[in-house]
Amino acid sequence: MFNIVLVHPEIPPNTGNVIRLCANTGWQLHLIEPLAFSMDDKQLRRAGLDYHEAARVKRHASWEAFLVAEDVKASACFALTTKGQRSPYDTPFRPGSYLVFGSETKGLPEHIRAQIPFENWMRLPMKNGQRSLNLSNAVAIMGYEAWRQNGFG
Repeated sequence: MFNIVLVHPEIPPNTGNVIRLCANTGWQLHLIEPLAFSMDDKQLRRAGLDYHEAARVKRHASWEAFLVAEDVKASACFALTTKGQRSPYDTPFRPGSYLVFGSETKGLPEHIRAQIPFENWMRLPMKNGQRSLNLSNAVAIMGYEAWRQNGFG
C-alpha cells in the first residue's frame, strides 16, 4: 500500500479524483490543511462519485502534525516538484512510501520540500517549456508507477 499526501490542495475536483483513485487502489490519502475548500464541496463529491466511503482519507492540521501522527521518516517521502531531477521511473519505491504533492498553483512549500531528501525529489517527464501536469493526473502517474514496481500488490 502507498500513501498519497496532498499539501494544501485548492481545486475540489482534483481532490475528488484522487479520492476515487485511492478508493480503487487501496492507497491511503492524507490531506494537509489548510484546504481551499470544504470536504462537503459539491464539485469534490461529484468528482469522487460514490467512492468517498470506500476511500481511506485522513486530514491533518499541518505538515508537522502529519509527520507526528503518522510517524513518518523523511526517507520514506517522495516529493513531486519542478525542482526535482530524478524520474519516478528510475526510483525504487517500497510499500508504505509517501508520495507528496503540493497545491495546484503554488506547488510544494519550500519548508516542506527541504525536509525531504533531495534524492527523493521527483519530476515527471514532459516537453521542454511546460510547467506542470494536472494534480490528479500527476498523482495517478506517480502512484501507478510505485504500485507497478511492487507487482500491484
